[in-house]
Amino acid sequence: MGLDEGEAEAGFALFCQAVPQSDLCIAVREIAAVRDIPVRTMPARVIYKELISPTVVRLFLRLPKSQRLQFLAGQYVDILLPGGKRRSFSIASAPQNQEALELHIRHVDGGDFTGFVFDKLQEKGILRLEGPLGTFFVRNDQPQRPMIMMGGGTGFAPLKSMIEYMLHKKHVRPIHLYWGAVNRAEIYLDKLARRWAAEYSHISYTPVLSEPESADDWSGRLGFVHHAVLEDYPQLSQHDVYMSGPPIMIDAARHAFLEAGVAERRLYYDSFEYAPDVPVSVLAEPH
Repeated sequence: MGLDEGEAEAGFALFCQAVPQSDLCIAVREIAAVRDIPVRTMPARVIYKELISPTVVRLFLRLPKSQRLQFLAGQYVDILLPGGKRRSFSIASAPQNQEALELHIRHVDGGDFTGFVFDKLQEKGILRLEGPLGTFFVRNDQPQRPMIMMGGGTGFAPLKSMIEYMLHKKHVRPIHLYWGAVNRAEIYLDKLARRWAAEYSHISYTPVLSEPESADDWSGRLGFVHHAVLEDYPQLSQHDVYMSGPPIMIDAARHAFLEAGVAERRLYYDSFEYAPDVPVSVLAEPH
């Protein structure tokens, strides 16, 4: 899924999959801000667990007092599981909040780890984390460029971190946040997003539902969330676009947004892929 047919024909390669066949020289455009942040492994205690939709749990985790997790808004952490397995979750809290780390975890049918989080993980339980990871964060090299932020489901989490960080720093770049989900319950922090739009003139917010239920009494936007973006912004050459969510959404939106004129280097995304699950019966019990 990483390369489409045209990119492969043009000679692009995925270095995580490629095998060199001769000596070669690789030029890497390194992001200094990420490079300078140490990746740490540490325990984290669950201090609050909240069901915020029928399929999403919000966890607040406290790290050891002696260890501080420095990260950029938009990055993620891995939860380390037995047998060398790991699960990745975007950090939903902003970097300035050192009281707790916030994660949004969606229940996956048949998933042992997410089932454990929903059914067995208790407050005071211990998890092991590694992070921060990833290169999804806000670029401010052109601070006047308007931003489109598009999240699908729990892809809202890193966008929340970005927006809260930018508000903390008093950045006033125009932001139009789009949040796509199946039904109204899955827009699980809708009131928060609406409050941002009401309190800050530079923030706009558009929720989009693909299959609202009759009980939702929904009069808002319908369909795929990236279609709503293109209806409002058919020409994207002047925008920076940040998107986070399921791979199928990211793939469709990436191609459509490039056709709409966004420069590839101004298109940033974090794709959520669900890995095969493993039993978690030997995770640390609360104490």
